[in-house]
Amino acid sequence: MIKKISLALCMFLAISCNELQQVVNQLPGSTNSVLSNEAIANGLKEALDQGIEKQVSKLTQTDGFYKNDLVKILLPEDLQKVDKTLRDIGLGNLADEGLKVLNRAAEDAVSEATPIFVNAVKEMSFTDAKDILLGSNNAATTYLETKTNTELYAKFNPVISNSFKKVGADKIWSSIITKYNAIPLTNNINPDLTDYVTEEALSGVYKMIAVEEEDIRTKLSSRTTDVLKKVFALQDKK
Repeated sequence: MIKKISLALCMFLAISCNELQQVVNQLPGSTNSVLSNEAIANGLKEALDQGIEKQVSKLTQTDGFYKNDLVKILLPEDLQKVDKTLRDIGLGNLADEGLKVLNRAAEDAVSEATPIFVNAVKEMSFTDAKDILLGSNNAATTYLETKTNTELYAKFNPVISNSFKKVGADKIWSSIITKYNAIPLTNNINPDLTDYVTEEALSGVYKMIAVEEEDIRTKLSSRTTDVLKKVFALQDKK
């Protein structure tokens, strides 16, 4: 029985490896190579650049976060009770404004991301590109997140803090928290909104890049250049 299972497993692996080999045979180093190392790497870089240009830039616009259900920043759990309480006592407009300015701060900060992304894309090696090409539908986004998350957090955090002042979020939330803490029978809170919005802004950025990457991988119409068409034709065969 064990021998039969082992034989079946070997046959499965052989078939899977054969399919993968058909793709690899078209990658540099094979006698059937149709694209150079440089062309494949450039195709993946172009896909990421397209995601940054088309999707991340949308987030920097007014309502780029606030009116985008994919990335809209909602209140953290400990503030949801604040929101409900304010609405229950007729301060719904203040609650709405508090949510809006959190998203405004994120929109203001995202413009700082583009140069960091551009540098990460430039540093992509052919090995990175090949792994991405043979990877999942968000492999390029995952690569970018791995390369940029730490640097972006360090960049975003102080920018979010400044953005709070710029869009008036600090004053609005100071008013919200003061009013809430003054309500009888409530527990005083003092949330770290800078950290929360930083994390949510980063999550939104990567989510939008992933949207564009999936489009390029699954829709021929999104492959708008010859390089993208040729490179992702290889991916289609895996």
